[in-house]
Amino acid sequence: MAILKLNDGKLEYIERTTFDKHGILERQHLQAMLRDQVEVISPDTLVVAEEFGDWEGSNRRIDLLGVNKSGHLVVIELKRTEDGGHMELQALRYASMISTLTFSRLVQIYQKYIDSRGLETDAEEGLLSFLGWDEPDEDEFAQEVKIVLASAEFSKELTTTVIWLNDFGLDIRCVRMHPYLDGSNLLLDVQTVIPVPETADYQVRVREKKQQERAARSQNRDLTKFDLQTSESLYSALNKRRLIHKVVSSIIEKGHTPIEVQTVADNSSIKKKKLFEIFDGELSEAELHQLIMKDDPGGRHPRTARYFCNTGEYYFHDGKTYVLSNQWGIGTLEFIDDLKKSFEAIKLEVSESKG
Repeated sequence: MAILKLNDGKLEYIERTTFDKHGILERQHLQAMLRDQVEVISPDTLVVAEEFGDWEGSNRRIDLLGVNKSGHLVVIELKRTEDGGHMELQALRYASMISTLTFSRLVQIYQKYIDSRGLETDAEEGLLSFLGWDEPDEDEFAQEVKIVLASAEFSKELTTTVIWLNDFGLDIRCVRMHPYLDGSNLLLDVQTVIPVPETADYQVRVREKKQQERAARSQNRDLTKFDLQTSESLYSALNKRRLIHKVVSSIIEKGHTPIEVQTVADNSSIKKKKLFEIFDGELSEAELHQLIMKDDPGGRHPRTARYFCNTGEYYFHDGKTYVLSNQWGIGTLEFIDDLKKSFEAIKLEVSESKG
């Protein structure tokens, strides 16, 4: 697309140029500028790491790692070439590598980035403020990984691949950056080419609908949300995992023990008889994660993803640490009914959310 300048009633073409011609390098120049003004290519995004490669068995690095206002991770890859190279394949690898990041792990990553730049900011406070959250919410965090590819141009093979992948539920944006020379001034024309801006909202809605339909068909997941009213507090729009955690936490906060909760499970009809993993000592989050991962079988999701094992989520009793399973589905509401009867003073009331 040409850029023209209005000059004394005439249209004058501004010369298109290349990054290479003006000595603009990817990392030293483009990456440094976009890192500090990332909204140019990825609106509503906070950069939390640069040249991120904190994984074993690979020396690959993400140009910029971010998180957006919805709590999704954002992989940003930059090229100054005229075809984009194979950046879509690189970005897919990176997206899979970071897909299991937890909020607590991202806090550590962001703090390291902040410290490396000499900024006086607390990582957790900064993330919560950016996301508009009062407290960390692992259930809502990083449900998706978004990809942004920014290059001087894209090959037909790359754009065709991106469009195909987006049809299957991925969220990949291609942002074209054309440099122009106007006298002594170097200009940058930034355009989103995929998805086409005029149809972006519609395409997102179609993609999200397809994702939900596929997930419902393949997993038969119950997406119902619930409200929990206790004698002192109201918790709204909880999925089953968060609902059971709030119920158990409310019981323990009232002076009851994990053993008493387990006893109710032992005498109930639920299939999940073992509610807790139990470890000796009052453990820190890092110690707890290390012990849980000792028996990790490998795969996409680490074993820690199966438990409420972040700070503030687990319980201490009689010199031991109790970690509640977060694998809940059939039988959840029946078990909560058993808990209501066993701990009547707490006045547990569960209802389906109307919002």
